[in-house]
Amino acid sequence: MREERDGTSSGAVKGGRRALSAGKRWTSLRVRLIVVFGLVALTAAVSASGIAYWLNREAVLTRTQEAALGDFKQEMQNRAAALPLRPTEEELRQTAELMAGGGGGYSVVLLGERDAGKPIVGTSDPDRFTLRDVPASLRTAVDEEQELTAGNKHSYHVFWLRTTLRGTPYLVGGTRIIGGGPTGYMLKSLEPERQDLNSLGWSLGVATLLALLGSALLAQVAATTVLKPVHRLGEAARRLGEGKLDTRLRVSGTDELAELARTFNSAAESLQKKVADMSAREESSRRFVADMSHELRTPMTALTAVTEVLEEEQDSLDPMVAPAVSLVISETRRLNTLVENLMEVTRFDAGTAKLVLDDVDVADQVTACIDARAWLDAVELDAERGIVARLDPRRLDVILANLIGNALKHGGSPVRVSVRTAGDDLIVRVRDHGPGIPEDVLPHVFDRFYKASASRPRSEGSGLGLSIAMENALIHGGDITAANSPDGDGAVFTLRLPRDGSEVAARDGGAGEGGSARGDGGGRDGRGNDGPGDEGQHSGERDARA
Repeated sequence: MREERDGTSSGAVKGGRRALSAGKRWTSLRVRLIVVFGLVALTAAVSASGIAYWLNREAVLTRTQEAALGDFKQEMQNRAAALPLRPTEEELRQTAELMAGGGGGYSVVLLGERDAGKPIVGTSDPDRFTLRDVPASLRTAVDEEQELTAGNKHSYHVFWLRTTLRGTPYLVGGTRIIGGGPTGYMLKSLEPERQDLNSLGWSLGVATLLALLGSALLAQVAATTVLKPVHRLGEAARRLGEGKLDTRLRVSGTDELAELARTFNSAAESLQKKVADMSAREESSRRFVADMSHELRTPMTALTAVTEVLEEEQDSLDPMVAPAVSLVISETRRLNTLVENLMEVTRFDAGTAKLVLDDVDVADQVTACIDARAWLDAVELDAERGIVARLDPRRLDVILANLIGNALKHGGSPVRVSVRTAGDDLIVRVRDHGPGIPEDVLPHVFDRFYKASASRPRSEGSGLGLSIAMENALIHGGDITAANSPDGDGAVFTLRLPRDGSEVAARDGGAGEGGSARGDGGGRDGRGNDGPGDEGQHSGERDARA
């Protein structure tokens, strides 16, 4: 079942990465530039093609129309006007054929009157054009006599319209002889013009497509020209983020991109200088703390020996002196713990702390930690036997001592320790039943020397216990989280460690002796008294609880 879940999860992760990569490709600046160029070119090409098509269409149709109507008008004046007032049907037909055969490429229908109220029709081609093909609106306009004015010197005019008959476009025109005579109508096919305009439309469409492709190529060239420096800038920023502070960009030109490269180089140089200064100051501070801690060990050893002698003789001391001696003993132990913790912190900061791995039965380790500090009566343990993890037992003991001791000191009994496994992780939860941790303090409980209350700058512990516990968890590849119990009763510290720390140890340079990993922890001496440093083994400085 685990393999199936892992496969599903892996597939989902890969699918998510592919989707994210595809999303980045479609939202990249290059694609957006090409799309913008394409849209601009498409809009311009379509607009230009549309205007060109419309202008050419009007020019072609107007030229054809004017030529046909002009020729028809001339034929009406030359031939139809020569007919008698009452022509015969044969005369109308012959005249219509003569007019149609004049080279205008149109058919003609002539409408006359044999007698008053008895119309007769002559058609050049009855199969192609008859009086029924003439729209009624055109006939009405042609028959209507216009009023003569200063601006209108003729009672009848040539009228026309474009129509479609049997799927073919036609120009239909008509006029009437002034002073009496037949009415003539002409029908000219616009099919050749439509074919010419269709060819023009296809040509403009191909030109539009070529313009679109050309714009895409230009956009690609422009995107490459613009994005290449941007890509170099991104790569340089990535290397700079990886810690390669000597990264610089080659500057060429005087445009905005060149100015951006100069700004980047200036910022990188300033950052490199500041990081170098900070590293030097940090190294100096670290060396100072380490040297100070080492220098203090010798006098601290002597002070510890003196305090042991004073403790043995404490019962025989003058009652007036005994409180001072007790204070000296307590503060000496606290100072000794602080020195040891500072030395451990310098090891973590210097990166010299190493793991010494061993197969550990976690339940036995927790029991040994509690028993060594005489906490058996105050701690409830919920741990199955047989949970084995490959960890550094000494550092695990430091973590447990700090978490449990911190819960006992700042929380409330009973303190419950539970051990569980989740996949390849070991989960240890330490819960107390105290007042909990204020929400504004939770993010800082693992900070060094953090004081939740400014009015209590001094506490019994060193202020480094939880910080060192976190460092020991991190060096294992795990972590510790702090939270309040969901039911509002106490705080919960959760330690998460990998069950096998071999991979972490190999990545960090191998397991080895890293010096003392005691944190604020300690043991108990042979007399049953707290040994040096034990009083601070759970001093995570959760002053907000007190």
